[in-house]
Amino acid sequence: MVKPSGESVKYGKEDHLLGMDREISRRDFLNGFSFALGSSLVSEQLKWLEAFGLPQSAFAPEKAVDYYPPSLTGMRGSHDGSFEIAHQLRDGKQWTNPTSDAENYDLIVVGGGISGLSAAYLFRKIAGPKAKVLILENHDDFGGHAKRNEFRAGGRTILGYGGVQSIDSPEHFTKESMGLLKELGIEIERFNKYFDQTFDKSHDLSLGVFFDKETFGEDKLVAGCGRLPWPKFLARAPLSSQVQKDIARLYTEKIDYLPGLSSWEKKVLLAKTSYQDFLLKYAKVHPDTLAFFQKDTHGLYGVGIDAVPAGDLAFLSISATDLNSLDYPGFQGMDLSGPPGPGLGVEITRRDEKAPYIYHFPDGGASITRLLIRALIPGSAPGNTMEDIVTARMNYARLDDSASPVRVRLNSTVVQVRNVGDPAAAKEVEVTYVRGGEARSVSGTACILACWNMVIPYLCPEMTQKQKDGLAYGVKIPIVYTNVLIRNWQAFKKLGVSRVNCPGSFFSVVELDYPVSMGGCRFPSSADEPCLLHLERVPVKPGPTAREQQIAGRTELYSTPFRIFERNIRDQLERMLAPGGFAPARDILAITVNRWPHGYAYEYNSLYDPDWPEDQRPCVIGRQPFGRISIANADADAFAYTSAAIDQAFRAVKEISRFGMQDGA
Repeated sequence: MVKPSGESVKYGKEDHLLGMDREISRRDFLNGFSFALGSSLVSEQLKWLEAFGLPQSAFAPEKAVDYYPPSLTGMRGSHDGSFEIAHQLRDGKQWTNPTSDAENYDLIVVGGGISGLSAAYLFRKIAGPKAKVLILENHDDFGGHAKRNEFRAGGRTILGYGGVQSIDSPEHFTKESMGLLKELGIEIERFNKYFDQTFDKSHDLSLGVFFDKETFGEDKLVAGCGRLPWPKFLARAPLSSQVQKDIARLYTEKIDYLPGLSSWEKKVLLAKTSYQDFLLKYAKVHPDTLAFFQKDTHGLYGVGIDAVPAGDLAFLSISATDLNSLDYPGFQGMDLSGPPGPGLGVEITRRDEKAPYIYHFPDGGASITRLLIRALIPGSAPGNTMEDIVTARMNYARLDDSASPVRVRLNSTVVQVRNVGDPAAAKEVEVTYVRGGEARSVSGTACILACWNMVIPYLCPEMTQKQKDGLAYGVKIPIVYTNVLIRNWQAFKKLGVSRVNCPGSFFSVVELDYPVSMGGCRFPSSADEPCLLHLERVPVKPGPTAREQQIAGRTELYSTPFRIFERNIRDQLERMLAPGGFAPARDILAITVNRWPHGYAYEYNSLYDPDWPEDQRPCVIGRQPFGRISIANADADAFAYTSAAIDQAFRAVKEISRFGMQDGA
């Protein structure tokens, strides 16, 4: 059998039962085929395009009638074709004598994610509607980590998010970032009616924990975590009596595990103590207890409890009023009053754990980028509200239109950005990019680099070593967001769960998609309807430092083919949900794996990073303007959230405005 990747694979009896040999239709194969291939694969791409009667232009694939990346299944995120050129640049390849596009822009933006698109939008507010802007994006779709996944089932379109989840803690947004959302038509309070906050209660669903046999000796899904009294919940789990007692003690007893220390002394100690060591050395839990908590921090920190400061988790936990809801127990008996501890993670003070997590479009942050594109390029999508953008179909052929003052050029990997002449006196910049296997160049008055920090030293080799070191310091968090379309969610209903934590499994979280209905997109309130499952994996293992874990995880993601993800998806869902009647060979309709080897921005960690003065943080040193080149991305704030991406766009646009660009630029 041939899978979407082109692999010829033989399957055994167990694979057959899981559905690994399920036939894939020709349409499925095309939807899994990437139009955006690196230069070494262009000839093969053209053969496939010709075979299927598609346009043979490797240079303008977006003009194809059926070009629509959100509907692609299989391996997405950093898909094949989006990173090969950058890796060649890293390894020393140079592109000399590029073909000039004979184009000149007022601003060139490298990166079409939230920060890059925001920068383009904000720049035009200053420079005027006639200002010419080019946005270069290496992926086959705009949005960066704000990835949209579309599926069809039951006669309707079902949307999922493949990256940025939500507008997190909007009350902590700056005036500027919230102002931008409002200009785009996003009214935060409307999500109160679109997000069904009673969904779990109305369907009698709860949080569950899946204990796998490899880690806990038995495959068993236990519902009611946080709802049942802890001793009752734990009695149903395949855990030793001692581990059950230790976990129950952590959650239910108010014990000061650091007696004799002042509040500040406790904070200092906890800032340099991992949560794992806190549990072992101070809470004195049995070592087997750690497996229950190990991956609890994956989704928020990108590492396990062995590499997260106990002080960060204490700050999150001490304000909770419901002990059953605590994610990170053990601190409720301590006096941790007064100012936050030293080196406290920046995300802790800029997020509100008490705020409802409901500010979510059906496609996550992708709708924000779609609103930005529609504002930048009128005619790229119909409508004019935050609701109608949800189901609007983007016209990709309009993105790179010579008649438009703003152009978005996909499938284009930038390999060099330079000031023309001395950076201090330069009057323009030149940007070289590779598209369709050919190196090309464009000129502009200024450039904003809204790509990843770690790439910038390769793009701008003339920068000082100090700035390069600042840019390279952060190691982005590898992460996998997977969407699985299932025939119905009866198994979840029967088992009484909407979200399942899986502390020992390949995917650490399996959950029903958020219950949001808006803009013609309806959440399937009946368990008989097709539904999306969201699965998360952070490929790190306990042991080395956080940075070393994340580098190893990145390597793992690049070397893991789609079939391995699919095999683990089918196996894990079968083992979890079979008691509820779930059969993967029958019930899985589609799979999209959003792989992000370079995922979310690195956030400083008091276990490994110094507590720098604000102006000495690597992200601040790295983001300084370089001639007519400025930098805007979440990396530049060391904060992996939408608000940071927008705020950094504001800063970068303010920097380039010093060049005196006014109406008409």
